[in-house]
Amino acid sequence: NKQSKLIKKIGLDNLFYNIEMPLVSVLLNIEYNGIYLDKVYIKKLSSELKVKIAELSENIYSMANKEFNINSPKQLSEVLFDDLNLKQIRKRSTAVEVLEILKKYHPLPDIILEYRHLNKLKTTYLDGIPKFLNNETGRIHTSFNQTVASTGRLSSTKPNFQNIPIRRDKGKEIRKAFKPQNKGWKLISADYSQIELRIMAHFSKEPALIEAFLKDEDVHLKTASLVYGIPVTSVSSDQR
Repeated sequence: NKQSKLIKKIGLDNLFYNIEMPLVSVLLNIEYNGIYLDKVYIKKLSSELKVKIAELSENIYSMANKEFNINSPKQLSEVLFDDLNLKQIRKRSTAVEVLEILKKYHPLPDIILEYRHLNKLKTTYLDGIPKFLNNETGRIHTSFNQTVASTGRLSSTKPNFQNIPIRRDKGKEIRKAFKPQNKGWKLISADYSQIELRIMAHFSKEPALIEAFLKDEDVHLKTASLVYGIPVTSVSSDQR
């Protein structure tokens, strides 16, 4: 009773009753049906990364002139700051932002960053996600939350499908493991077309943004071309 009065008072009744509540049954169906995972493909990727991680480990040991636990911040800090005498940026921190600075002075931090990236992909996603496979359905049934993210977006847990990295090639490779189960089936992706930028263009009256939307251009390509001072046709995916 208290919430329904509050919802009406602040003008959220249309959002709550006509958008959020009808969505519950849709999300329930998605969770119940689950998603197919190509187990053979993901196992192959995991094996490939295992080899790459082993190679990086050997490189790291070679540069450090000793074997140590790369995943231990304490042991890594001893190598970086005691053995190699690198500058302590934030006491003896081995955080990503510190390693990003230190890689300018020695090649080891850069290899550590690559090792961490690949190790996380392997342990969290390639080895972690298959553990959520349901034995009866052979699919993964995540949980969608409507009231967790402060932005109003859905969040996904057990497993979190939404934080699989996509900025680098290996992350994109992992996403290929989620595919239609049968021939002729399709996965459909639907999204608002840059909804926040459209709102921003409307309120700011920014000419370049408005022109891009009116011409139905890829606004990220347009922005990148303006930032880098190059033609739209020359913009790479990373620049975009």
